[in-house]
Amino acid sequence: MLARLGALIVPFVLLAVLTVGCGDTVIDQVKAEDAVESSLESDFHEKIRSVDCPSNQPVDPGTIFSCEVIFSNGERKSAELKIRNKDADISLVGLKANK
Repeated sequence: MLARLGALIVPFVLLAVLTVGCGDTVIDQVKAEDAVESSLESDFHEKIRSVDCPSNQPVDPGTIFSCEVIFSNGERKSAELKIRNKDADISLVGLKANK
C-alpha cells in the first residue's frame, strides 16, 4: 500500500474554516475527515473504515498535523496534513504506518 503513496503527494485542497468563539479559527474536523477518507479511497481503491482528525486544530499556516486512518482490513495509518494558508487549505503530505 505504501508503494502507492507517490499518488498521494499531489496535494488536495479542502475545506473552509470554522470560527469558534473569541475569534479563534480552527479546521473543520468533519470536513477534514471526509476529505481524507475520499482522497484515500480514490487513491487506493479501498474502503476506509474511519478517519479521526484532532478537534480544535488551529489554522496556523505551515503546521503539520495527523489524522488516524483505519482501512477496511483494520490496518491503521497516520495521514499527515499540512495547513497551507490562513484560509485553511490543506494538503495531504504523507501516510505513515502507526507503531
